[in-house]
Amino acid sequence: QVQLVESGGGLVQPGESLRLSCAASGFTLEHFTVAWFRQAPGKEREGVTCISSDGGRTYYVDSVKGRFASSRDNAKNTVYLQMNSLKPEDTAVYYCATVTETGWEGYSGSPRPLYGSWGQGTQVTVSS
Repeated sequence: QVQLVESGGGLVQPGESLRLSCAASGFTLEHFTVAWFRQAPGKEREGVTCISSDGGRTYYVDSVKGRFASSRDNAKNTVYLQMNSLKPEDTAVYYCATVTETGWEGYSGSPRPLYGSWGQGTQVTVSS
């Protein structure tokens, strides 16, 4: 089955950190640009960050700039999202997906990523 599997979520207090992982199953991730999205209760899914296939370019939405960092290890077929200084408003289910580098945020409303299918996501809860 061709999909991305997210992991690493959990319950943390404000100001703490988490690192999410996005592992590809059934295909080689190194050829794809990958983005992270999140969906909070009652809200639409939104784009958070995008990393190019070679890891040389990264993009972030304003709300996470300076706090989140995406990286990838193509040898491990995995993309990571390091989240620092977490805030309660970061609480959401986080998903990763293959996307096109141009217009990547638009995949937030897409029924499927560029390649493969949406995974189950990983829950991140930031609460004191």
